[in-house]
Amino acid sequence: MSISMYQVAVPVCVRALGNLAHVLKKGEQHARSKNVSDEVLLQTRLIPDMLPLIKQIQIACDMATRGTARLAGVESQSFEDNETTLEQAYSRIERSIAYIKSFTPEQIDGSETRAIHLKMRNGEMHFEGQAYLLHFTLPNLFFHCTTAYDILREAGTDIGKTDFIGNA
Repeated sequence: MSISMYQVAVPVCVRALGNLAHVLKKGEQHARSKNVSDEVLLQTRLIPDMLPLIKQIQIACDMATRGTARLAGVESQSFEDNETTLEQAYSRIERSIAYIKSFTPEQIDGSETRAIHLKMRNGEMHFEGQAYLLHFTLPNLFFHCTTAYDILREAGTDIGKTDFIGNA
């Protein structure tokens, strides 16, 4: 049995972002019960040199949207990093999911060998599509979703593994 690039990219990214919204909702409920403002929750960090919750959400969304767009060979839709409320964070996740779902299998399948070049702070990175998806996009997506989960968990939110993984 084979699995397509679309099957590995789109449903996986959609599910990860949906689960991110789920744990964020639980984090919001916990914060509200403790009279913690959106700003305080969104600026919460695990340690001082790590990015806050809102940046984890933004980067997770960017990894998923830019990743699928690059696999499709198109310029990614741009999202400003200007969210300051939970409502805006949910909107960012929802817009990202809608954008990812707009891609068709025909746009993504066959991208295994597509050349993908990224300009990073430390220089350029070069991938073929499959390696880009499996070794860069998905690990980064899950890193930032996990870090967001960890921030919420450390803040006292009652969440567990099934919240992060979601229902099958």
